[in-house]
Amino acid sequence: MPLGRRARRSVDIWPGFVDALATLVMVIVFLLMVFVLAQFFLGQALSGRQKALDDLGREMAALAEKLNLQTKANAALQVELASSRADKEKLEAWAAGVHQDMASLLALKDEKEAELAAEKKISDEGRAQLALLSRQIEAMRDELARVTAALEASEARDKENKAQISDLGKRLNVALAGKVEELQKYRSEFFGRLRKVLGDHPGIRIEGDRFVFQSELLFETGSAELGVEGIEQVRRLAATLKDIAKTMPKGVNWVLRIDGHTDKRPMLSGRYPSNWELSTARAITVLRTLAANGVPKDRLAAAGFGEFQPVDTADTEAAYAKNRRIEIRFDQR
Repeated sequence: MPLGRRARRSVDIWPGFVDALATLVMVIVFLLMVFVLAQFFLGQALSGRQKALDDLGREMAALAEKLNLQTKANAALQVELASSRADKEKLEAWAAGVHQDMASLLALKDEKEAELAAEKKISDEGRAQLALLSRQIEAMRDELARVTAALEASEARDKENKAQISDLGKRLNVALAGKVEELQKYRSEFFGRLRKVLGDHPGIRIEGDRFVFQSELLFETGSAELGVEGIEQVRRLAATLKDIAKTMPKGVNWVLRIDGHTDKRPMLSGRYPSNWELSTARAITVLRTLAANGVPKDRLAAAGFGEFQPVDTADTEAAYAKNRRIEIRFDQR
């Protein structure tokens, strides 16, 4: 009898185990379905974003073409304006000559009239000369009126050309402002994503349009070789930059500039003659690491400033630490 009861208890446990296993399988299937749906909707969102970026690229290309046409139109207007000025100067010179000739004729007329009045005898030849002089004076007056009208027309064309050039300059400024705004949008996105990737590290901060790494986070004292943590931070930077670069339209001409800075204390190591060489070597090391991790080489630049651009001029260890830094600038070429 006791053996029979133990056998029945063993059989009774098996159905509960099967139910628990079936429930676990259902939960796993449900989680897989949720994951697949999430992947599907995420793919749809990314596809829509890529389409928007493609549209933006086409708009940028159209804007560049329009800017090119406007530049050509501006050059043509400048040529026409120069030609109009030259014509105006010629007309003014000719008008001055006409005034001078007219004055001479008037003087000659007065002289003839005085002679005829003095002699009180006007011959047929004198009358003919006087009539000829009068006709010449009238013709000169008509010519002077025509020249004056031509000068006024030339001045009107000058004003119109200046107005067109001013309008073209305003339109070019608006287009350039749009380019700057476009770059600023990607700079903000780059810094935001980089902050998320690198986290709230005490040796990393954002100052204005710069992402700043303290040198101790990347390099040993007096060295331009990246440490283990420094290599990891630069690799994260490269990964973020490559993701951002994929979404940028071709019309945005950007460059990532790496600036090296040191404190003002003199070099103790004989490897680098001065802080200038050390800051430049560190910037180039970061540049080469970014390039080795897939960042396009034509989008990278490096510069060394030594101790000559400090962010804190105090003679304290805290100030020296702030001045020893690598700055990352996302800029326009």
